[in-house]
Amino acid sequence: MPAAHSRFLTRLAAELAAAAGPALPGTLTVRAYACGKPACRCHADPPALHGPYAEWTRKINGKTVTRRLTPAELADWQPLFDNAKKMRTLLAELQQLTVTIAEASQPGGQ
Repeated sequence: MPAAHSRFLTRLAAELAAAAGPALPGTLTVRAYACGKPACRCHADPPALHGPYAEWTRKINGKTVTRRLTPAELADWQPLFDNAKKMRTLLAELQQLTVTIAEASQPGGQ
Protein backbone atom coordinates (compact mmCIF):
# COMPACT_ATOMS: atom_id res chain seq x y z
CA MET A 1 0.00 0.00 0.00
CA PRO A 2 1.38 3.41 -0.94
CA ALA A 3 2.42 5.64 1.96
CA ALA A 4 -0.18 8.26 1.00
CA HIS A 5 -2.97 5.67 1.28
CA SER A 6 -1.60 4.48 4.59
CA ARG A 7 -1.51 8.02 6.01
CA PHE A 8 -5.05 8.73 4.76
CA LEU A 9 -6.28 5.44 6.23
CA THR A 10 -4.67 6.23 9.58
CA ARG A 11 -6.23 9.71 9.59
CA LEU A 12 -9.69 8.40 8.73
CA ALA A 13 -9.50 5.70 11.40
CA ALA A 14 -8.48 8.30 14.00
CA GLU A 15 -11.30 10.64 12.99
CA LEU A 16 -13.84 7.79 13.12
CA ALA A 17 -12.58 6.79 16.56
CA ALA A 18 -12.85 10.40 17.74
CA ALA A 19 -16.40 10.67 16.35
CA ALA A 20 -17.53 7.41 17.96
CA GLY A 21 -20.23 8.31 20.39
CA PRO A 22 -23.94 8.99 20.57
CA ALA A 23 -25.49 9.54 17.15
CA LEU A 24 -29.06 9.56 15.94
CA PRO A 25 -29.91 7.68 12.75
CA GLY A 26 -32.05 9.14 10.02
CA THR A 27 -32.51 12.62 8.65
CA LEU A 28 -33.22 15.93 10.29
CA THR A 29 -35.16 18.44 8.20
CA VAL A 30 -36.56 21.84 9.04
CA ARG A 31 -39.58 22.87 6.97
CA ALA A 32 -42.48 25.25 6.76
CA TYR A 33 -45.88 24.09 5.53
CA ALA A 34 -49.14 25.25 4.00
CA CYS A 35 -52.20 23.84 5.76
CA GLY A 36 -55.47 22.58 4.30
CA LYS A 37 -57.57 25.64 5.19
CA PRO A 38 -58.15 27.65 1.99
CA ALA A 39 -58.65 30.97 3.83
CA CYS A 40 -55.49 30.62 5.96
CA ARG A 41 -52.57 33.07 5.74
CA CYS A 42 -50.43 30.25 4.31
CA HIS A 43 -52.46 30.42 1.07
CA ALA A 44 -52.17 34.19 0.70
CA ASP A 45 -50.06 35.91 -1.93
CA PRO A 46 -47.29 35.87 -0.80
CA PRO A 47 -47.87 32.90 1.51
CA ALA A 48 -46.97 33.03 5.20
CA LEU A 49 -46.27 29.35 5.82
CA HIS A 50 -46.63 27.61 9.17
CA GLY A 51 -43.43 26.69 10.93
CA PRO A 52 -40.59 26.15 10.62
CA TYR A 53 -40.85 22.70 12.16
CA ALA A 54 -37.95 20.34 12.83
CA GLU A 55 -38.67 16.73 11.81
CA TRP A 56 -36.65 13.57 12.41
CA THR A 57 -37.25 10.86 9.81
CA ARG A 58 -35.87 7.33 10.06
CA LYS A 59 -36.71 3.70 9.31
CA ILE A 60 -38.12 1.48 12.05
CA ASN A 61 -38.82 -2.14 11.09
CA GLY A 62 -38.81 -1.20 7.40
CA LYS A 63 -41.29 1.64 7.82
CA THR A 64 -40.53 5.34 7.52
CA VAL A 65 -41.31 7.14 10.76
CA THR A 66 -41.28 10.91 11.14
CA ARG A 67 -41.34 12.67 14.47
CA ARG A 68 -41.72 16.41 14.94
CA LEU A 69 -39.20 17.72 17.45
CA THR A 70 -39.78 20.46 19.98
CA PRO A 71 -37.33 23.36 19.98
CA ALA A 72 -35.80 21.95 23.19
CA GLU A 73 -35.36 18.48 21.64
CA LEU A 74 -33.80 20.03 18.54
CA ALA A 75 -31.34 21.99 20.68
CA ASP A 76 -30.46 18.93 22.77
CA TRP A 77 -30.26 16.48 19.87
CA GLN A 78 -28.60 18.63 17.18
CA PRO A 79 -25.09 17.45 18.24
CA LEU A 80 -26.28 13.83 17.87
CA PHE A 81 -27.51 14.48 14.31
CA ASP A 82 -24.27 16.34 13.51
CA ASN A 83 -22.20 13.44 14.85
CA ALA A 84 -24.15 10.89 12.81
CA LYS A 85 -23.61 12.96 9.65
CA LYS A 86 -19.89 13.26 10.40
CA MET A 87 -19.58 9.49 10.92
CA ARG A 88 -21.48 8.77 7.67
CA THR A 89 -19.15 11.11 5.76
CA LEU A 90 -16.02 9.55 7.28
CA LEU A 91 -17.29 6.03 6.63
CA ALA A 92 -18.00 6.89 2.98
CA GLU A 93 -14.44 8.24 2.65
CA LEU A 94 -13.05 5.10 4.26
CA GLN A 95 -15.05 2.89 1.92
CA GLN A 96 -13.89 4.84 -1.13
CA LEU A 97 -10.27 4.60 0.00
CA THR A 98 -10.69 0.86 0.53
CA VAL A 99 -12.06 0.46 -3.00
CA THR A 100 -9.11 2.47 -4.35
CA ILE A 101 -6.62 0.30 -2.46
CA ALA A 102 -8.35 -2.94 -3.52
CA GLU A 103 -8.44 -1.89 -7.17
CA ALA A 104 -4.79 -0.81 -7.07
CA SER A 105 -3.79 -4.23 -5.72
CA GLN A 106 -5.46 -6.02 -8.64
CA PRO A 107 -3.26 -7.03 -11.57
CA GLY A 108 -3.62 -4.33 -14.18
CA GLY A 109 -4.86 -1.79 -11.61
CA GLN A 110 -8.62 -2.49 -12.07
